[in-house]
Amino acid sequence: MIPSPADLTYFVEVANTRNVSRAAERLGISQPSLSLAMQRLEHATGATLLIRSKRGVTLTQAGKQLLSHAKMLLQSWEDIRAEAQASINEMRGSYSIGSHPSVALALLSGFLPEMMAKHPHLNITLHHDLSRKVAEDVVSMKTDIGVVVNPAQHPDLIIHQLCKDEVTLWLPEKKAVKNPKLLICDPDLLQSQSLLKDLKKRGMSFERTVFSGSLEVIADLTANGCGIGILPARVAAMARKKLVRVPKAPVFYDEHCLIFRVENKKVKAVQAIAAAIRALF
Repeated sequence: MIPSPADLTYFVEVANTRNVSRAAERLGISQPSLSLAMQRLEHATGATLLIRSKRGVTLTQAGKQLLSHAKMLLQSWEDIRAEAQASINEMRGSYSIGSHPSVALALLSGFLPEMMAKHPHLNITLHHDLSRKVAEDVVSMKTDIGVVVNPAQHPDLIIHQLCKDEVTLWLPEKKAVKNPKLLICDPDLLQSQSLLKDLKKRGMSFERTVFSGSLEVIADLTANGCGIGILPARVAAMARKKLVRVPKAPVFYDEHCLIFRVENKKVKAVQAIAAAIRALF
């Protein structure tokens, strides 16, 4: 058991005054409470620290050893406490931001360069994965802030809607599709899975499929006529060559959201990062 900072503080006072009654008076606590604190310390260290007599108390050898380290331990605790308080009230500390790579590509450069330059004690780690996995990591406290699509409601999360998007089928505006029966998509996205089921119901079949985990690669291949791509409208709009929607194709509606845990809502860095992200939308 690690002794509490309060018990160590009490011990230092007892060691300085060599009198439990006087130490209790100076600390503003009752003598029985102080005696219990000394007992807790002796239990934690597994050694007798004080020898009591009518003239006061004397430190044992173990007590002298503890006293030589107690002040250093208390100073270390104050430093740790100050750092913890600073992480809440100041723009400092280490934080992680999670998002799908395509979201990160469109989002991070809009606020991160200026923020990092302005706050030299702020450290950011970026984590990229599918939205549902990012949301799971925020809930499990592996990631501090997430920008995700269609998050499930959770009692531990604060969720801010950022924008809406549409996922559908795309083809190049001015370039012939060389393989009109070839579909290009990310099979791990729930949006792709839903659209594929919808296409099957409508009798819109494809003879071949090219799978890619990169929406940017899908957009580029689609723009160059490789086939028909499944893409969010926001990603399609960033393609180097203009893409247009496939007429009468099914649409999956997305909601982009900012998420973080409830207990982080008063942390200054989280507030600032969240505000910067929301401002971009």
